[in-house]
Amino acid sequence: MIETPDETNQPDPATAAQVQAADIQSDATNVAADNPPSVSLQSVADDDSLLERVISGVREVFDPEIPLNIYDLGLIYRIDISADNQVAIDMTLTSPMCPVAGSLPGEVENAARAVAGVADVVVELVWDPPWDPQVMSEAARLELGFF
Repeated sequence: MIETPDETNQPDPATAAQVQAADIQSDATNVAADNPPSVSLQSVADDDSLLERVISGVREVFDPEIPLNIYDLGLIYRIDISADNQVAIDMTLTSPMCPVAGSLPGEVENAARAVAGVADVVVELVWDPPWDPQVMSEAARLELGFF
């Protein structure tokens, strides 16, 4: 569910800058241009392509109310893969009142778990920072007319 923010719900620019600075300083791998801007990616697994395969798997999960996958919507905040192929994913929802709050994290877990080479998956639903349309990939913003 996407809610268009009104002027009173605009994110604080100072907070957004702090979040962006924290992302830049993190140990995570730099995110490729086609990834949402807030995603932290890190893989210390022997198989570097495992991270790419997990992202591809997660991109198969779609928000039921709009025709976009949750990765490009910017709902995935972090994907970490340990040396023993344990996958940790932090995700959010467009709203705490999202009707799929009970099922979407499980779908993400199943999608990541289905990737060959993944030993285990833990998905954490987080609310900080709150989701904002600006975390969507450029392609997703274009498709939804958010420019």
